[in-house]
Parts: sequence; C-alpha cells; structure tokens
Amino acid sequence: MIVFDRATVVYPDQTVAVDQLSLTVPAGQVTVFVGPSGCGKTTSLRMINKMIVPTSGRVLIDGVDVAKQDAASLRRGIGYVIQQAGLFPLRSVVDNVATVPLLLGVGRRRARADSMALLERVGLDPSLARRYPNQLSGGQQQRVGVARALAADPPILLMDEPFSAVDPIVRQQLQDDLLRLQADLGKTIVFVTHDIDEALRIGDQVAVMRTGGHLAQLASPADLLSDPADEFVAEFVGRDRGYRALGFVSGEVVTRPETTITLGSSGEAARRVAHGADWLLVLDADRRPVGWVRPDRLGAKVNASDLNRSGTLAHDGAPLRALLDAALSSPSGRGVVVDAAGALLGTVNAGDVVAVIERERSA
Repeated sequence: MIVFDRATVVYPDQTVAVDQLSLTVPAGQVTVFVGPSGCGKTTSLRMINKMIVPTSGRVLIDGVDVAKQDAASLRRGIGYVIQQAGLFPLRSVVDNVATVPLLLGVGRRRARADSMALLERVGLDPSLARRYPNQLSGGQQQRVGVARALAADPPILLMDEPFSAVDPIVRQQLQDDLLRLQADLGKTIVFVTHDIDEALRIGDQVAVMRTGGHLAQLASPADLLSDPADEFVAEFVGRDRGYRALGFVSGEVVTRPETTITLGSSGEAARRVAHGADWLLVLDADRRPVGWVRPDRLGAKVNASDLNRSGTLAHDGAPLRALLDAALSSPSGRGVVVDAAGALLGTVNAGDVVAVIERERSA
C-alpha cells in the first residue's frame, strides 16, 4: 500500500508542483492520476520511487517513508514504464527485459529464460527476442517496456503515460493487455495519463488533479461519472458522462432470435429467408457475425463486398453502454450479442436497453 501524507513539492523558483497531496493507493489495485498539463501527475508518481523528494510531507510504502530508503534498493522493487518504452537501443529485446534480474544477481541463462516467458505473457512473439528496439513497432516497444518492468516481479508498477505515443487501435490493445496482466498478477499500479477515457477504463480508482497540484477528487470510475465533486471535475470528465456511466452498469437484457444467412450463400436464398426485411445478418461458417446486407441489393451470392460492418458487437454480460452502442450503431437498429467465442446469441434493440436502464434507475 502506498500513502501520500500531505506530500508537497515546491521548486526553487517557488512553483508549487504538488500541494498537500493526501491519498491512499490500495495494494493490488490500479490507481490512475489524471488531469491537465501542469497538475502534478508525473511529479506525484516520481515521489513514489524517490526520483523526486517531497519538500514537505511524506510518501510511505507499507508504512515506511520513501525518503528514508536507499534509492537504488527502493527502485529495484518498483517497476517503471515510461512513454516510448525508454529501452536500451544497443541491447536486444531479451537483454532489455533481463536488465533488472541481472543487476540483482540472477544468472544470465535463467534471466533470459524468464525474460522469454515474460515476452510471451505480454503478447510478443518469441521470434522478436533477438531484435533491437529500432526494429520494433511502437506497440511492440511498449510491450517490451512492460515486460522489463515486470521482470524482477516487483509488487509496485509505475506507468507514466506509457501508451500515449501509439495509435488508438494499438492503445486499446495495450490497455487490454494491461487489464489481463493485472487480473493475473494483482500488482499495485499507479498509472499517469491525460486521457480521461483511459483513466476510466483501467482504473480501480481515479485521482483527478487540477493545475497547481491539488487533488480535486478521488473516486471509482462509476462514482466519478455519477457524482463529480465540482464543476472542474464535471467539465474534465466530459458532458457525455451519463452515457459513459452505463459502461459500469449491467442489467438483464433478453436477446431476441435473429434471422441469418451464411456468407457465400446465394442471393436468392438470402431474399427468401429475409421475408422482405430491409437488413439481414450474415454469419461465417462458425456462426460469428460478419456484417449486415440488404437482401434486395444482392447479386448471385452474398459476398464480403456486400457487407455493412458499421455495427459494433456486444458480448454476453456486457454493460448497458456496450449493448446500447451495438443497437445504435447497427444499420438495422438491432444490436448483435455474441458469446465468448464470438458466436451469435441474438440481438437487442435500443428500446430493450433503455427499458432496462429505466428499471435500474428506479430500483
């Protein structure tokens, strides 16, 4: 557990970077610091591993004041991931990951073997182990950075805007990887970001900070959306917070049976089963939805080029936001719900979801 006890950082020019910060980072959870530039997010993070020493106040790890600990020893027990990974350019991927275990006296053979296992755990192909950082994509470099931070199995992991330099698709994949790893490892993670959506997605609790290093609110993502502490927090979280809050609410929405056709079937068969409907759902050979077609516009066969893929998919048990988005984004107005394997379970419409939302609100 990490505790900030009125931690304050004032620079020589009297600029206050962090002002009387008091909060607790629970063990085994993800705490996210989020806020505008100049609010003290990174400064707060760096107080944990003694890269910055508080001007006044304390930061404690399991009750021990960080300022009284040897910096090198402290940092060996804390993983640290930064923007663009910060890898050693002249070391191979596997040797980058093995850096801290080797410093701790682990034999080279064991350190490399453990590093290879970690590379697979963070979603990297073992064939990349002998490459150098400049031979990897941005997303691959970030995964190596996470693997290196985890190599000595530290109880604490600090992450300073680690995914900000990659494109949105890779960023979501990295967030998914982090959530998966956290479910397996249960680390105490402190994560810095300026992206409120990222904060809400990965945080067990979110610390919203305002310029001048003041803590504006510390809350769970659901509470932050439903009950912002003041106007600043409300504006920072965003005006669509009511819709986004549905991402943390589940409800029993009953799926309806959906008429389908298999990709590659004849256009005539599609028109026959559609019975005049405007849209028909298309499945692959494994009953996974691939898109919608207009039966009256089909040629001889149902081809991939005929598909409208605009609708999102919602998984069984998904929060209400995912179900509503699936319905609203679907060209047919019917949201597609799939099981864990991606196979069709049925569809829902927006009215079904809204009825459940109203029921949950009145409960």
